[in-house]
Amino acid sequence: MADDSGPAGGTPLADPVWAAWTPAEIARRLAGVRAHWYVAGGWALDLFRGKQRRDHDDLEIGVPAASFSAVRGALSDYPIDVVAAGRRWPLDSPAFGESYQTWVREPATGVYRADIFREPHDGSTWICRRDETIRLPYQQIIRRTPAGIPYLVPEIVLLFKAKHVRPKDAADFEATLPLLRPAAVEWLRDTLARVHPGHAWLGAL
Repeated sequence: MADDSGPAGGTPLADPVWAAWTPAEIARRLAGVRAHWYVAGGWALDLFRGKQRRDHDDLEIGVPAASFSAVRGALSDYPIDVVAAGRRWPLDSPAFGESYQTWVREPATGVYRADIFREPHDGSTWICRRDETIRLPYQQIIRRTPAGIPYLVPEIVLLFKAKHVRPKDAADFEATLPLLRPAAVEWLRDTLARVHPGHAWLGAL
């Protein structure tokens, strides 16, 4: 959820309550959005596998930063907070330019429904926020389920999960690795060595 660092100020997020939408629910709400948005995180791995393997505390989606307004328009009935390091700010605050995370909140209850990552890009080219030299066309990083739900390819999901390696991240890696194509394993091995040299997963790759 929230990143390790962020802008100063803001309101503390003390035990935020989540009742996340499912990928199908967010897809219905964003059906008219033409931007290159996609389900990310653990849910993306479940969409890749074709079935839900574990419970998910939240729902993460990625969108090109310049296309955030299209997603915001589709979710206009919901307040959206800028979030970082356990704190939150309104969208019109300077924090918007300093944190890539924005959480969608139920107006009546304050329960959070989705985490929107506003990702760096160059036109139709995705840029990895961990290493801006890692760039791929959106057509290569987004797949779709038979129902049409877009999701981030698993090798990129695992690259992001490698930063913290929480128990759920390690379990996701172990469950997903045998399903990856050789080219995806090679990509993950090479980029993981660049972004996190000496990472424990490199031996398995």
